[in-house]
Amino acid sequence: MVELRSWVALSLVSGLGLHSIHKLLTHFETPEQILTLSLSQLADAGVGKEVASRLSSPKLTEDAEEEISKAHQLGVTLISLDNPGYPPLLQEIFDPPILLYVLGNAGELGGDSISVVGARRATTYGLQVAARLARELASRGLTIISGLARGIDSAAHRGALEGKGKTVAVLGSGIDLIYPKENRKLAGEILKEGAIISEFPIGSFPAPQNFPIRNRIISGLSLGTVIVEAAEYSGSLITARLACEQNREVFAVPGNITQRSAFGPNLWIKQGAKLVQSWQDVVEECPTRVKERLLTVQPINVLEASLFDASMNSVESKVYGALTADEPVHIDVVVKRTRLSHSELMGALLELELKERIQQLPGKCFVRKI
Repeated sequence: MVELRSWVALSLVSGLGLHSIHKLLTHFETPEQILTLSLSQLADAGVGKEVASRLSSPKLTEDAEEEISKAHQLGVTLISLDNPGYPPLLQEIFDPPILLYVLGNAGELGGDSISVVGARRATTYGLQVAARLARELASRGLTIISGLARGIDSAAHRGALEGKGKTVAVLGSGIDLIYPKENRKLAGEILKEGAIISEFPIGSFPAPQNFPIRNRIISGLSLGTVIVEAAEYSGSLITARLACEQNREVFAVPGNITQRSAFGPNLWIKQGAKLVQSWQDVVEECPTRVKERLLTVQPINVLEASLFDASMNSVESKVYGALTADEPVHIDVVVKRTRLSHSELMGALLELELKERIQQLPGKCFVRKI
């Protein structure tokens, strides 16, 4: 308990950056030693007077005990950098968090994982691709890592859940503040099988500067990072760059060159990222032990297209043919394309939705699920 309290205390010192903490740890080995240093010793180690004063304050121990108490009340597991349960891959990066706040299954952090990230303002096509990739990878045993943001991140988490797999969300806020708020229900679904993590203290506001910081955790937990849509200045490109710096694989889904959201993936493909058209493209680049395991797994709830095609009657085939995966089609357009009666059309749409081959979107629009 004393050791954990020291790690928590060190993480709470205002003005003491992660780089400075790691520098101190290389000289003094443990947080306990750092917290017992005198002001002059801290000054010799390059710590400024104000920060050194906070490090030496008795109140720091009280703050750490209060933080641990809050975590316990919330059901949060605290994992320090020296804990055997700390994710091995994350421990390898240049600046690993010294403390992780974990809700849910902490064991999932050490599993074989792939991160799927992308634009918040994603196209229908991008959302479908992210969901499908996540679903097919998760159904074969890979944990899907993402950031619980709107758009591609949310689609990736949902896809993993649809595939009856595991997913982990990395927050840019305190573990008690789900952002954006509309993803609270999704967060609850994630916690049933996966985990939500953060390195920020409880109650931390989701400030804009937090998200580039948390992106190194998304890439650091993963064997590789898949980019699905990202505009020129997207935060997802930061995640891809960090993955590259961490010596992890970078994958990209090619996009329509007329779409702003295709800039990031297409740029990374030009720079050598693996082009992704299917889940096999991702698995091929995994370590041999992972690849051999994944290729022998029988996926859960993954429907073969040939079986589905055989199950469609003529009306359903006509409706399915009137839809695309790229753009939502309004029901009035479907009527014109199929020339079916209202009852025939509604029956076919319902059947196709039940078979999970199409999806209804707001405004009475429909798309194929891919």
